[in-house]
Amino acid sequence: MALSRVCWARAALWGSAVTPGSFVTRRLQLGRSVLAWGAPRSSKLHLSPKADVKSLISYVVTTTKVINGKYHRFLGRHFPRFYVLYTIFMKGLQMFWADAKKARRIKTNMWKHNIKFHQLSYREMEHLRQFRQDVTKCLFLGIISIPPFANYLVFLLMYLFPRQLLIQHFWTPKQQIDFLDIYHALRKQSHLEIISYLERVIPLISDAGLQWHLSEMCTKIQRGIHPAIHDILALRKCFCSHPLGMNQLQALHMKALSRAMLLTTYLPPPLLRHRLKTHTTVIHHLDRALAKLGVAQLTAQEVKSACYLRGLNSTHIAEDRCRTWLGEWLQISCTLKEAELSLLLHNVVLLSINYLGTRR
Repeated sequence: MALSRVCWARAALWGSAVTPGSFVTRRLQLGRSVLAWGAPRSSKLHLSPKADVKSLISYVVTTTKVINGKYHRFLGRHFPRFYVLYTIFMKGLQMFWADAKKARRIKTNMWKHNIKFHQLSYREMEHLRQFRQDVTKCLFLGIISIPPFANYLVFLLMYLFPRQLLIQHFWTPKQQIDFLDIYHALRKQSHLEIISYLERVIPLISDAGLQWHLSEMCTKIQRGIHPAIHDILALRKCFCSHPLGMNQLQALHMKALSRAMLLTTYLPPPLLRHRLKTHTTVIHHLDRALAKLGVAQLTAQEVKSACYLRGLNSTHIAEDRCRTWLGEWLQISCTLKEAELSLLLHNVVLLSINYLGTRR
């Protein structure tokens, strides 16, 4: 009885303090406040997706640089010889990739503006010529690496035969000098052979004056005398038609000229003739563009490369001597016409064989 009275008293007390109407009103006010302010926010701040991607990329790049640096230091301490080869190989890949991008820009510009090869500047023309040569050399490696597991054999061949299989980007500084000397020694072997071919065709020349000039030229060269520019230009008519014109050269004569130009000789005579024509025409276009630019505008490396391409072993000759020789070459080349390019081809031997006593 007493317990029931206590319960009724508590019920009366609560009923008087909180009525049903006021309770419903407070619930509605709470719901409205929630709708007005939205869902409760998290205490953590989230970045945008783009910021997350950028931060992730920067983290990966930084980590990669750190690991790469540690790897380089490890190779340098424990495998110094391999580290040198590894460094040269990686730098060579970067230079070759840069050359490829530059060649693509030049070709795109040629296509957009309808520019021919001979209308390019000297540096653009020379870059395309050298890049085509490098790609041709790399093409052989790409072909032999096609079979499964052949890439291991390719790496071994590249290590054993770097001169034959790799381009200059992957040569060490010492190899660049040694290999260029080897190539020049190979083309020097054909110099005296070419002079002997010139002596043989002297009786076949119809003009007596040209016969005398050519005979004097061969005699001076055999005595070790460097020919003058006017002596070479005096033979222009001799190289326009039979027997020394580009279309009248004999097969053995063309093979000797191909070796002097560091071109392959394992081709049938029509292809040999076509390749000699193409190669000589490209050099003639380069000479005209270089004459417009001026030899003085070339760097030391560009001068030595230009001389080596034209038959002079410039690796052991001073820069000023190379510039003088290149100036003599341009005086002859820019005077010649298209029908006289056979003289420019033979000039690889005539102008370089005795320059500064290089003939040994």
